[in-house]
Amino acid sequence: MSGKRKRVVLTIKDKLDIIKKLEDGGSSKQLAVIYGIGETTVRDIRKNKEKIITYASSSDSTSLLAKRKSMKPSMYEELDRAMLEWFNQQRAKGNPVSGPICAKRAEFFFYALGMDGDFNPSAGWLTRFKQRHSIREINIRNERLSGDETAVEDFCNNFRDFIERENLQPEQIYNADETGLFWKCLPSRTSVIKGKCTAPGHKSIEERVTIMCCANATGLHKLKLCVVGKAKKPRSFKSTDTSNLPVSYFSQKGAWMDLSIFRQWFDKIFVPQVREHLRSKGLQEKAVLLLDNSPTHPNENVLRSDDGQIFAKYLPPNVASLIQPSNQGVIVTMKRNYRAGLLQNNLEEGNDLRSFWKKLTLLDALYEIAMAWNLVKPVTISRAWKKILPTIEEKESLDFDEEDISVAAVATILQHTKGLENVTPENVEKWLEVDSTEPGYEVLTDSEIIRRAQGQTDESSENEEEEIELIPEKHINHSAALQWTENLLDYLEQQGDMILPDRLVIRKLRATIRNKQKMTKSS
Repeated sequence: MSGKRKRVVLTIKDKLDIIKKLEDGGSSKQLAVIYGIGETTVRDIRKNKEKIITYASSSDSTSLLAKRKSMKPSMYEELDRAMLEWFNQQRAKGNPVSGPICAKRAEFFFYALGMDGDFNPSAGWLTRFKQRHSIREINIRNERLSGDETAVEDFCNNFRDFIERENLQPEQIYNADETGLFWKCLPSRTSVIKGKCTAPGHKSIEERVTIMCCANATGLHKLKLCVVGKAKKPRSFKSTDTSNLPVSYFSQKGAWMDLSIFRQWFDKIFVPQVREHLRSKGLQEKAVLLLDNSPTHPNENVLRSDDGQIFAKYLPPNVASLIQPSNQGVIVTMKRNYRAGLLQNNLEEGNDLRSFWKKLTLLDALYEIAMAWNLVKPVTISRAWKKILPTIEEKESLDFDEEDISVAAVATILQHTKGLENVTPENVEKWLEVDSTEPGYEVLTDSEIIRRAQGQTDESSENEEEEIELIPEKHINHSAALQWTENLLDYLEQQGDMILPDRLVIRKLRATIRNKQKMTKSS
């Protein structure tokens, strides 16, 4: 008769490891043996997968997750939810968060939530709050303010020591950051409103998506842009398969990045593409992703490849605003490329502004923003790392072609754009910078934090189905597609001003369609 199995209490990190192994096809029986637990426990972990991941994603410390063994809730759950939301937003902004500030805020939320009884936000309460959410530290006195130059120097020195210990080259060091983009925003002779652009003869409209740029420190590996829109299937996509888009597209009811989307992106897009790139360079498949403290960025334990070789590291909240590489001209350049490209397309198509405005779709915008990202040169990205890795810039040529789209360059295009000939340089600058401070995550007011803590859904969620914009798909068979390519080739060959590459591209496409048609007939 076998002895009774010793009771094993797993840490949150253990549970995360089991979830990873289950996702990779591991069996409950094998994992039960490895961790010395019952199969029922493994099945319970699988059942509570999202709850465990959400808890770990919002935690602030890897080491504390490796010690913590439960997700015991607070006796004041609504207050805990409100405080965690508020705390994460403050950290993301780099605002000082001290013990007294937290206590005062907790007292405000307690009474604003209409909770019963008296509440004393003592040092004991603060300690338990930190333990419940694996928060590294909340100082008794004020933290350093955002943008602390001394903290920058300390971090950079520590980071360089870290990459030396890990034996990482610039090719293996990545950064990602989100930003909001008002994709249907055009300049006017009057003003540009944040999120709304007044075009001559048109009502104000609001069109916003979240975009995340990611590249390595050399600028030689730029991942596809990650774009978060409101609709699962925007009307303009029609029968387009989202996997064939020039960007990685996700949907969320407010078009915000969130913890779930970020984790999907990291596991399904970032890790595989980084492995492939490093393999092509003959480098070890090991990399670090440097991130700021956005509330939408999960804990390091969640952002880690199965073998632990590709992982995330966080910038301290008080230095991110000064040295985050993507914010050192990379995102700005991409947005300026995008907006100048919109105007250039309008000019080439010979439209007036009203026609262009009417025809511009989200699908058009995604192709244009992908092109704008492609136009960002590797040297622009590598120079953005100069505060963290100064040795990278030293290797670059002194001959640097400035690629930033200037106000003067845009003004030149506008002179030939019907309806915008008299737009002033001031309005051009406002237009180019209209979403420069737009975050990629949802910033909540105190009232919104309270409603969310109480479990109240946003009013917009009631209309979520309307945002999906599903339309019947139109099936196009191989014969019809082949006929269109034949007609397009005939047209191109009749045009004396058409260059050879245009015809070669269509001929290649025709051959592809013919092969698909043959395969369909033979199957």
